[in-house]
Amino acid sequence: MTKLSLYFILLLSSFAGNAQDVLRLQDAVNIALKNSLDIQLAKNDVEANTILNNTGIAGGLPVVTASLTDNEQISTINQKLNSGVNINRNAAATNNLNSNVAASILLYNGNRVVATKSRLEQLQKQSQSLLNSQVQDIVGSVMTGYYDIVRQQSYSKTIEKSIEASRQQLDIVQTRQTVGLANNADLFQAQIDLNALLQLQISQQLIIDQAKTELLRLLTLRPDSAINIQDTILVDKTINLDQVLNNLHQNPNVIASEDQVRINELIVKETSALRYPSVRANTGYNFNRNQAAAGNFLLNQSYGPTVGISVGIPIYNGSVFNRQKRVAEINVRNAQLGNQILIRDFNSQVVKSYQTYASTLKQLDTEQQNYLLSSQLLELALKRFQFKQATIVDVKNAQQSFEQSGFRLVNLNYAAKASEIELKRLGNQLAL
Repeated sequence: MTKLSLYFILLLSSFAGNAQDVLRLQDAVNIALKNSLDIQLAKNDVEANTILNNTGIAGGLPVVTASLTDNEQISTINQKLNSGVNINRNAAATNNLNSNVAASILLYNGNRVVATKSRLEQLQKQSQSLLNSQVQDIVGSVMTGYYDIVRQQSYSKTIEKSIEASRQQLDIVQTRQTVGLANNADLFQAQIDLNALLQLQISQQLIIDQAKTELLRLLTLRPDSAINIQDTILVDKTINLDQVLNNLHQNPNVIASEDQVRINELIVKETSALRYPSVRANTGYNFNRNQAAAGNFLLNQSYGPTVGISVGIPIYNGSVFNRQKRVAEINVRNAQLGNQILIRDFNSQVVKSYQTYASTLKQLDTEQQNYLLSSQLLELALKRFQFKQATIVDVKNAQQSFEQSGFRLVNLNYAAKASEIELKRLGNQLAL
């Protein structure tokens, strides 16, 4: 057992045995890469194309076959020879034995073997690019899901702080009522506000639990496994738009699309080669033996080697090869158009993601100030309420401002991080 395998076993065991263990982003990505069924499918495709990338599959290696035929026959023989001899025999046994070993090798077929072998190599390369794309997609999805949980938990903390403020407000109202300085309306309103926040907290916990279930799906773990995430969202503020656009040629999907163009071009060469003569060198060894219990020939046996050249020349087949070549050329153009569409869409996606990234970064500083100010405003409103300098409506308005600011702040952080992840994924630069 390798150290890496032991690490994963211990990590998975820790989830089952201790729900308080903290799941780090690096651990989540490692588990996803190890367990991902999509990556296993892509790896199987790579393995299959690697096996098929062989000169024998392309038709460039000798072909050797052997055959053996042994027929036993019971015959009635009635022969009249010119020498005047008559042969009559019932149930005469006859045996025919034929065997041969034949070998052939292709000498020329319009370089079709070369084109096929190149196509198989290109298919292997393309499957590796698609595997890299799948890895980048899995890592991006895990990171996005992980930070979504962090976002929801951050907003839950804002709700908790607002609940604390509502509890303080309720305590103040209850204290006033005991001395006859508060009416039931304020008490009822304070209790209603607290209950509404407690319900909001329960709803927010549901969102967190479902986000964790989605992350467990990405990790290919039991959906009811307990995970504990304690982290913050840190945004990389150094991403440059031109750099991402220039790195698009490294995107594995773009590389796979370019590979498809070359694959289709090689199919054109393969199809064109069908119109050329094919030349094969043949050799073998034959053994024939015919034995009869009666008749003119009692034994006829021959054996020996053979060698020769066979030439196949396509003359006319209803223009099938020509039509196949024209269709293959259309497929090349389609692959080129597909590549251009993919690059166009990726360029647009990069620009839109960067616009979101840049816009959220501009808003973050202001929203952080708003969050601090709204927190201070809530504390001030509670103090003023305690000294009867503010009404219960003033406290509620301060609470709503605090909650909305906290919601905007965590959403902006998450939007900036999600855009960062997407930009790095498109540029094939996604790494922890």
